[in-house]
Amino acid sequence: MPAHRFLYRKRVEFADTDVAGIVHFSNFFRYMEVAEHSFYRSLGFSVHDFRPRPGAPPIGWPRVHASADYRLPLFFEEEVEIELLIEEIRGKTIKYFFRFWKQPDDDDARALAATGRFVVVCVAFGEGSSGGGHGHTGRRMKAVAIPDEVRDRIEPAPAELLADAAEPKP
Repeated sequence: MPAHRFLYRKRVEFADTDVAGIVHFSNFFRYMEVAEHSFYRSLGFSVHDFRPRPGAPPIGWPRVHASADYRLPLFFEEEVEIELLIEEIRGKTIKYFFRFWKQPDDDDARALAATGRFVVVCVAFGEGSSGGGHGHTGRRMKAVAIPDEVRDRIEPAPAELLADAAEPKP
């Protein structure tokens, strides 16, 4: 059965916080990325897999959009649950919607701390002239169709799970 939702738990580390002990806004992007990588591993894939694939170049998933909206602070040593939902799948791109849940194990206190989005594009890495993709000198990135082996394992989340994704931003 294809996946459309993934949950990832993280404890806020001291290095993630500012002088007030609150998670620095930029770390929400790292948290989303860690959840995304864990999601791919749960499916048996990697977001940066350069193992040879028969008849196909290596692929990767660079971000073409990233955003976050903040509602409540996350504090040092607090546990947060990061919910990843597949919002949309197109020919070459996947759009993720993330929710950050404070106190995820307490039904009465559970609260939405933040939401975020990534749009990633599937790219193939091929031989090129110079430059290239993110430290892979001599490799060029080209947007390609999402491989069937990935597409067969994922699907967009049901509309009811994405209901608050369409809410206007504060």
